[in-house]
Amino acid sequence: MKILFNYLIFPGFLFSAFAGLLSSWIDRKVTARIQWRTGPPWYQNFIDIIKLFGKETIVPEGAKLTFLLSPFLGILSLVLVSTILGKALQSPLESFAADLIVVLYLLMIPGISLIVGAFASRNPLASIGASREMKLILAYELPFILSVITVVIKSAGAIGLGPIINHQINSGSNIASLSGALAFIIAILCAQAKLGFVPFDVSEAEQEIVAGVLIEYSGLPLAVFRLTKAILVYTMPLLLIILFWAKDLSIAALIGKYVAILAMIILIKNTNPRLRIDQILRFFWGPLAACGIIAVILASFGL
Repeated sequence: MKILFNYLIFPGFLFSAFAGLLSSWIDRKVTARIQWRTGPPWYQNFIDIIKLFGKETIVPEGAKLTFLLSPFLGILSLVLVSTILGKALQSPLESFAADLIVVLYLLMIPGISLIVGAFASRNPLASIGASREMKLILAYELPFILSVITVVIKSAGAIGLGPIINHQINSGSNIASLSGALAFIIAILCAQAKLGFVPFDVSEAEQEIVAGVLIEYSGLPLAVFRLTKAILVYTMPLLLIILFWAKDLSIAALIGKYVAILAMIILIKNTNPRLRIDQILRFFWGPLAACGIIAVILASFGL
């Protein structure tokens, strides 16, 4: 019964969905104010999801079964991630071995579900978006893994979220060191790409390919994809806090750090133009990967 509560209510599905939709509203509200608009009320995202649940689901002719299954694959993986992260914050000593590796694997599934669903729809624009999403994943995963390796080295080789948190509580936050600060910058840029936010939103790119990977989705499957992205908005800053900024994990400090990271993500989103996919590949595999290698080397020397 307790396991079901953890996965379905807190810190799992219901809590992460609520926090994600509220965080997405903050994103929309801040973006609107930057553009001299009023922006939506706080409950707008909840209304949008509920409306989509009641809409008709239109399945393209010739679409495969994976077209309908892929949205649920993505959201299930993120519910697992949010539960693992929440439990690690609640009880660092009770986290299971190598849960960091499990989280990294699960965080790749939402992007893969987008690719599978888009190709299954047999829409040319969706296929373009899917091919871009594939290249995007290949681009940002390398520097993101390097930033995580930096954290592992600084945490005395720990690959569990609990030991990483405990190491920072005893020795100070990773972000306070040179290698940790560099790895944090890399990780937040990779998180921006993982979220599909500007300047890395090439897979949806409304002005170029309408909605790209989501062009054929409607009704319940589209609502699930939107909810998946909202939960990702909640889980990515939480993961960054655990990896880099876990010295003080009181409720007030946790909320403050979460808002600070969310503000950085929104700032990057609203101050940069969309990049082409070739520019993104060069950026992640070039200077960002090089910075990741430097961070790993600095961490190896204890800097």
